[in-house]
Amino acid sequence: MITNHNDDLMIDRVTGGRCPSKATINEKTVVITGANTGIGKATARELARRGGRIIMGCRDMEKCEAAAKEIRGKTLNPHVYARRLDLASMESIREFAERIKQEEPRVDILINNAGVMRCPQWKTDDGFDMQFGVNHLGHFLLTNLLLDKLKESAPSRVINLASLAHIVGKLDFEDLNWERKKFDTKQAYCQSKLANVLFTRELAKRLQGTGVTVNAVHPGVVATELGRHTGLHQSQFSSSLLSPLFSLLVKSPEHGAQPSVYLAVSEELEGVTGRYYDVMTEKEPAPQALDDEAACRLWEVSSRLVGLEHEGQPSVSNPSAEGQNKAAQTNPAQTLGQNVGPAVSTVGL
Repeated sequence: MITNHNDDLMIDRVTGGRCPSKATINEKTVVITGANTGIGKATARELARRGGRIIMGCRDMEKCEAAAKEIRGKTLNPHVYARRLDLASMESIREFAERIKQEEPRVDILINNAGVMRCPQWKTDDGFDMQFGVNHLGHFLLTNLLLDKLKESAPSRVINLASLAHIVGKLDFEDLNWERKKFDTKQAYCQSKLANVLFTRELAKRLQGTGVTVNAVHPGVVATELGRHTGLHQSQFSSSLLSPLFSLLVKSPEHGAQPSVYLAVSEELEGVTGRYYDVMTEKEPAPQALDDEAACRLWEVSSRLVGLEHEGQPSVSNPSAEGQNKAAQTNPAQTLGQNVGPAVSTVGL
C-alpha cells in the first residue's frame, strides 16, 4: 500500500509522531510488564530493534512466548525473553523479581506498562481492588524489588505508564479498596492512574543521587485490548458510526509505544526525573498529583500493604514513615480503611 506524505503528516499530528532519538541500547537490559500485546508489545519490538536485551513480563505465558518469538523473528534480535508475571499476585511479583535478580547481571530500563481499565469489581489474589492492585500496587512492589539492580546499573530509568485520566482521579485513603462505597469502575481506574503519577514523583525524590530516574507518561489514546471493558464497540451504532471516527483519532500500538521508547532511550532525558509527559511533551500534571503530602502518604500505605515495611528499604525509606501500623498478615487489603488520612479532592475536566 502506498502512503501519501500528507497522510503521514496527519498521522504524526494526531499521534504525536515517532521518537526523535535514534539511540541504540546495545548491552542494556529492559524489563517490560504486559509486553505480549498492545503498547507493551510494540515497545518491546522497538527496543529489541535498537539492540536491547528484552525481558517480557506477562501473565499469559502462551501469548508471551508467541510474542517473544515474533519479535525475535522481526528484529533478528535473539535476546528477547518471556517470563511469567501476574501483577494481581504479590507472590508472582516476588518470584518474577527474584528470577530477574538471579539471572540478569543488570537492569537498565524498567517499563511499568501493564494495566487493567474499567473492569468489573474484581479482586486481586491478595484482596485488593483489581485496578488499584495491578495498576499501582503491583508495579510499586515490582519497582521496589528491582531498585538495587537498577542502582547497580545506573544510569538507569523507570518509566510508569499513567493516563490523562489522573486529572479526574482522587485517592480516598479511607476506602482505597472500594469496600465502603458503591463501586465505580471509571473512578477506580482514575484513582489508580493518579496513584501512578504520585508514585513517580515520590520515587524520584527518594532516588535523588542514585543515578536512577523515574518519569510518568500518558501515551495518548491507543487502540489496544485495554479498553475491552468499556463497551465502546458493543452496539451496532458504535461499531458502524464511531469506529471510522476513532480510526482517525486513535493511535496504533506502534505509535502508542513511541512515548515509552522516547523516555527509555532519549539522550536529552539523561538525568531528568520526577516529570509527567503527555505523549512526548512534558506537562504539569493535575493539582492533586502535585500534592507532596498525599504522595508520601500513598508510599507509606503502599509499603505496608505489599509488605515492604517488614523487609526494610533503606535506600528509599522515609524517616517520617516510622511508627506506621503493621499490615494485616493474612489479607493486606483489610488495612486499606484504617486511619490513613483524608481523601485528596477531585479536580474536574
